[in-house]
Amino acid sequence: MKIFDNLYFFPWNSMSANNCNTYFIDGQKRILVDPGHYHLFGHVRDELSGLSLSPEDMDMVIITHAHPDHMEGIKIFQETDAVIAIHSVEMEFIRTVAPHYGEALGIAGFEPEILLREGDLEIGDLDFEVIHTPGHSPGSVCIYWPERKTLFTGDVVFNQGIGRTDLPGGNGQKLKESILKISRLEVDYLLTGHGDIVEGKEAVKNNFKAIEDLWFAYI
Repeated sequence: MKIFDNLYFFPWNSMSANNCNTYFIDGQKRILVDPGHYHLFGHVRDELSGLSLSPEDMDMVIITHAHPDHMEGIKIFQETDAVIAIHSVEMEFIRTVAPHYGEALGIAGFEPEILLREGDLEIGDLDFEVIHTPGHSPGSVCIYWPERKTLFTGDVVFNQGIGRTDLPGGNGQKLKESILKISRLEVDYLLTGHGDIVEGKEAVKNNFKAIEDLWFAYI
């Protein structure tokens, strides 16, 4: 699904298999955000094929956080030239809590080529902002594209929902702080890790308000 020029949404709509939404940015450098599960990657491959592209055409894969349903698919890119990017805090958490995580993913000795940090991120001809948003996981990030007022949220927020905090490294207070942080951004496209995206400035504002009113009492 084309959202606007150079940005595509590969939604995961199956009710029987957990996987995440994937996004493709077709700039001077081709970027994939969250490739999903390895065994379900055929969904992404088919979407790319519809654009006359393949995984070998990707220059960078950005991981919003290290849960398998978002990053297991990086195994596909081990034999390509794509660089893998994940936040430094998330990678340190993996090394400390799950030192054999790479082997579990089928990537022994996994190390990303880029360790993301809060701040500006220039990829080819496009400028993004990395926003560290812990709570769902310690090194979760949202990626903000100021020029297009677009925010990739991973599992920080959804359409009328929030990411869970009961997995290792989850923290309800930090998730609240992260949500309040990103709610101050000027956003026309809220691109979530699961479920429907949110389009339109007012719809995005209303979604943040609904989340604060409904969910903050429970985390």
